[in-house]
Amino acid sequence: MDLTFLSQIIGFITALTVHEFSHAFIANRLGDPTAKYADRLSLNPLKHIDPFGTVLLPLILIISHAPFVFGWAKPVPVNPYNLKGKYGGTWVSLAGPAANFLIAIFIALVLRFLPDSITASWSNEFFRLFIFIASINVTFGLFNLIPVPPLDGSKILMDILPPSMNNVKEFLTRYGSILLMIFILFGGNLLFFGVMLIMSLLFNGIVIN
Repeated sequence: MDLTFLSQIIGFITALTVHEFSHAFIANRLGDPTAKYADRLSLNPLKHIDPFGTVLLPLILIISHAPFVFGWAKPVPVNPYNLKGKYGGTWVSLAGPAANFLIAIFIALVLRFLPDSITASWSNEFFRLFIFIASINVTFGLFNLIPVPPLDGSKILMDILPPSMNNVKEFLTRYGSILLMIFILFGGNLLFFGVMLIMSLLFNGIVIN
């Protein structure tokens, strides 16, 4: 199997699974066991699959050689009334993207500090496999921070907006799906630029043999 295709599959499954698990984990830690009872506090990818967002859309993007791959899973159920602290919902929403960025940072650190005696025998394809996995995690984390429902960024925004801006919350709730579709169609270059910027900061100076 082509390593590029394999790395995209591995990267996407890893990104999605860790993302959703992190939501469930932090919610449980903050006092809401709803996701745990729904069997979503799991690193099993099958627990989080959404037929379109997890399977069909990413597959289409991979096959069509899109510049980035993204998608979504089934939403992790959270009862905000069980969460401790004023901004419990914000921490739960941040957990998913943060986990994706941490995976990319971990890969960058491993590649940067592994001794040459280990990496010297690696092929370019094998080396790039890890780069792909990191880039997909960065893409997934950044995409989910877009402040448009149903993405995590919108939940964070709505949690911190004052009551005087309820009209903004209502607008996003009502037209979120349309706004997200517009972004997917016309804002891809902006997301691509953000991913490339983060990847250049993480992997600058790391030489592929």
